[in-house]
Amino acid sequence: MILVTGGAGFIGANFVLEWLARTGEPLINLDKLTYAGNLASLAAVQGDPRHVFVRGDIGDRTLAERLLARYKPRAVVNFAAESHVDRSIHGPADFIETNVVGTFNLLEAVRAHWNGMEGEAKENFRFLHVSTDEVYGSLEKNDPAFSETTPYAPNSPYSASKAASDHLVRAYHHTYGLPTLTTNCSNNYGPYQFPEKLIPLVIHNAISGKPLPIYGDGSNIRDWLYVTDHCHAIMAVLEKGRVGETYNVGGNNEKTNLEVVKTICAILDELHPDSPVTPHEKLITFVKDRPGHDARYAIDSRKIQHELDWRPQESFESGIRKTVIWYLENAAWVDDVISGEYRHWVQTNYAART
Repeated sequence: MILVTGGAGFIGANFVLEWLARTGEPLINLDKLTYAGNLASLAAVQGDPRHVFVRGDIGDRTLAERLLARYKPRAVVNFAAESHVDRSIHGPADFIETNVVGTFNLLEAVRAHWNGMEGEAKENFRFLHVSTDEVYGSLEKNDPAFSETTPYAPNSPYSASKAASDHLVRAYHHTYGLPTLTTNCSNNYGPYQFPEKLIPLVIHNAISGKPLPIYGDGSNIRDWLYVTDHCHAIMAVLEKGRVGETYNVGGNNEKTNLEVVKTICAILDELHPDSPVTPHEKLITFVKDRPGHDARYAIDSRKIQHELDWRPQESFESGIRKTVIWYLENAAWVDDVISGEYRHWVQTNYAART
């Protein structure tokens, strides 16, 4: 059995579903169920005895200690995090509390649990921390991609809080010997992503006839990773990764934001021609850029490819088509998460930019 934190969020929920489908090994899923945590994403495993859901905060050390003592997991996979740059600009305190203080409390609980283990169980235990490429800062157009040795240079409260959590994980390995692993991934996309992020936001707005807001001139570049490929990478690191190491996980799909939006529009022109406004590109609206907007992210994932024989299976073209189809077929899921709080957030973040 493993313990997964943040398993009702976007990447976490996809991991839970993929883990149970591929391995069948039971797991405990600890999630605080903030606005981005959604049990509807886990409907396929509702009632499955292999999936034990616990609502709670990784910052609650007593709860973490109790779960570790009761279930004795062989590994902890930590997805739990506040993860949206724009939200971190408007309200950084939550990001410090969850990503820094929460990770610290979880590490303390895990360290105490690991110290009490013996023999083969202790030797095989792992703590896998899931992080982001944003901790490395920003690249110019011709700079080499981020590697595992790229110096940290976070530029937002979100990326700074994730950098701090990465440093804590590293320190707990080097100081206490805790058998840790860290992954730093590029931009994920796919099913169950909360519609504040670019791709689901554009899909939802486009089929609703609403503006498609693009920061600045849309030239910011990201490396796009299909979420299922990311889940498989995490499984590979958990199974075969070298203790204390970091593995960068990328999709090998660098695209400008404008390219991404135009690709989605073209797919929707084909698959959803009865939208209120077509062609969907008519809805593209350039808005004021966000503060400190990183120009480019790119991941060098040769280490995980060579050491663990992992490679992304989806091209951007295949993954984005699957994603658009999923959102078109799961409108009820989207409607369920677009609450009053979400509408208030969209107003807060975009109204002053137009």
